[in-house]
Amino acid sequence: MSRVSRIGHRTRIALAAAIVGTLGASVVALAPTALAENSSQATVAPDEMLERAETWLTANNGSPVPYSQKKTWTDGYRQDCSGFVSMTLKLSTPGETTVTLAGDRDLTTPISLAELKPGDLLIDADGDNHTRHVVIFAGWTDSSKSAYEAYEQRGGHGTDHRVLTYGLESGSEYKPYRPNNFTGEEPPESPSWPKLESGSNGTHVKAVQYLLEEHGYSIEVDGSFGEQTKSTVEEFQEANDLHVDGVVGPATWPVLVKKLRYEDEGSAVKALQVELNRQDGGDLLIDGEFGPVTKDAVKSFQESNDLKVDAVVGPVTWKALLSA
Repeated sequence: MSRVSRIGHRTRIALAAAIVGTLGASVVALAPTALAENSSQATVAPDEMLERAETWLTANNGSPVPYSQKKTWTDGYRQDCSGFVSMTLKLSTPGETTVTLAGDRDLTTPISLAELKPGDLLIDADGDNHTRHVVIFAGWTDSSKSAYEAYEQRGGHGTDHRVLTYGLESGSEYKPYRPNNFTGEEPPESPSWPKLESGSNGTHVKAVQYLLEEHGYSIEVDGSFGEQTKSTVEEFQEANDLHVDGVVGPATWPVLVKKLRYEDEGSAVKALQVELNRQDGGDLLIDGEFGPVTKDAVKSFQESNDLKVDAVVGPVTWKALLSA
């Protein structure tokens, strides 16, 4: 299916200031209101915010932007979690602090967990600068709402896109907030990653096998999720500190897929090409080369699914492609 329609005309809409207690108090759901036309605060659509978050995944010569509480990246933003979020929201450089993001009602509004939509924030503003943290909610992994995909800038790793449960347990210090400078309509609903396991067959399984091959595993690409594929998935999960169950679901896909762009080569490009061929009976040559024809196919898919048309295949495009 196509991704829910991307935000169209970007009217200047934001969320109003709210009645709040202390950070530890229960949050109050609030209704949006118009942002004053003379406001100096930049505006951003939720899907654009997620696209901006993606850029730091590979901004360091193909690698994540390194974490630092003191250094700033080439765009002027501090390389810690709150600097990263400030970048995605187009806030002033070098970025706001975690405490300010949580406590300044000009920047965010508390919401409930049930209201979380892509682009919202989960913030732990308690403790000190070694324990405070903020992550960007990118969508629930499934209908149980027991875990979610997120973008974050974390110590020891840098920019990351992974599955988290911060803020979902009772009494958590993480609280949900909605940025006040969002524009347009409601944030888009996120598509779902497919679930593959023993007995699965087809194009998605071929994509998994090609992606495992890209990560250095020796595996037969036959489109059948048999014992070899299951054991290889388990090896991959163990090597990446994932739950080892041999099932390729919402926690494994974000780590398995690779960001691709024009002129890339390899098995991950083959995975992309087989998935593009699944759309409307495409006839791309499965050669592992991200050339002009593959580039055009990616741009066509992005345009038809209301994605940013840039021919870059990151987590958002991969997820839409695999769920379409």
